[in-house]
Amino acid sequence: MTGALILLVMVLALLALRQPLLVILLAAAAVVHIVWGKGQLDYILEDMWISLDKELILSIPMFILCGGVMTKGSTARRLIGIAASLTEHLPGGLAVACVLSCGVFAAISGSSIVTMLAIGTVMLPAMIQGGYGSRFALGVVMAGGTLGIIIPPSIPLILYGLVTETSITELFIAGIGPGLLLLLVFALYAMWVNRKLPRKPFEPARVAAALREGIWALLMPVILLGGIYTGYFSAIEAAAVSLVYALVVESFVHREFKPKDFYAVVLDASKLGGTLFPLLAVALSLNLVLTEHQVPGMMVETMKGITDSPLTFMLLVNILLLIVGCLMTSGEAILILGPLLAPLAVAYGYDKVLFGIIMIVNLEIGFLTPPVGLNLLVAMSTFKRKFGELVIAAVPFIVLMLGCLAVVAWQPWIAMSLVGR
Repeated sequence: MTGALILLVMVLALLALRQPLLVILLAAAAVVHIVWGKGQLDYILEDMWISLDKELILSIPMFILCGGVMTKGSTARRLIGIAASLTEHLPGGLAVACVLSCGVFAAISGSSIVTMLAIGTVMLPAMIQGGYGSRFALGVVMAGGTLGIIIPPSIPLILYGLVTETSITELFIAGIGPGLLLLLVFALYAMWVNRKLPRKPFEPARVAAALREGIWALLMPVILLGGIYTGYFSAIEAAAVSLVYALVVESFVHREFKPKDFYAVVLDASKLGGTLFPLLAVALSLNLVLTEHQVPGMMVETMKGITDSPLTFMLLVNILLLIVGCLMTSGEAILILGPLLAPLAVAYGYDKVLFGIIMIVNLEIGFLTPPVGLNLLVAMSTFKRKFGELVIAAVPFIVLMLGCLAVVAWQPWIAMSLVGR
């Protein structure tokens, strides 16, 4: 118990001193090795090597590269064209098209920020020009972007699967239901808010033209999710398929992705990987020694001494994750809390896959909450708006997402029915 107290105090102190996450994780790993391990800090390096020796980790850079290729190409623009042609006759049709485009692009890129930038840079000016309120347009673009971390393939879902040893394929499948629920709620809200705006008549000819232009882009999530759902290929094979497909389509079909663009995409992906992989290595090594010395088991006993109620536990965890989402990025929160909270959830009778989805939806809300909501910060620099304006624009969508989170936790079948349990 003394060791756990030392670890907690040290982590809180480093957080208060605003130290980088890598420093915090290394310090935590050192304390764990000294208190519960054999006291030899060189074991940290050995554990890091063992932790990174996993094929699944290769899927992360491939999905990042895939998202970069499509952002540089014309996939986003073509998807927007299809969505707009299908929804322009609806109230708030352009906003609904924004949400649908974000959902489909999220099913390809696996990233919230990439989704928001790829769709938002096109849709935000179009919505404002079409008479939509500036505040609403900003909110729907930022909220639509968050779909990138729940609709598979999702990099945060991969991270959760790695640090908790959960099937990433099952996590991907479980993310479909909650992702569609969020998409539907956003679309209905967009229709209600903009119900008085003028609409355009439905034009089948325009739909046909948009499909001809964007069919290759639209087929990608169908192939990707269909292959995963049917078991035809695994998560890592899906990453490879998506990257090759994106390169072939953008280079030889759309012909809008040039060899010089590939250098920039690889450079951006390398920078992101250089930041992510050291964190992942330390987090996984920390998970190894915590599991070896049964620290999660001790935490379970301590937590059960506080409450025996699964409902109370889930309520407390949701409050914790919502607070953490305001202070950390989703990746940081998953790497630190995933290995600790998942065993607790299992002890209280929750499926580890379901808990992963609940955790990701919680952290998805964090993309819109100050002070470190990534979509807020990126939108501030990209769209040149004041931070306070963006926070106000995000509030209605935060409320909607909290409602969806409650529904998913209350009705687990939304996530688990496709998984088969």
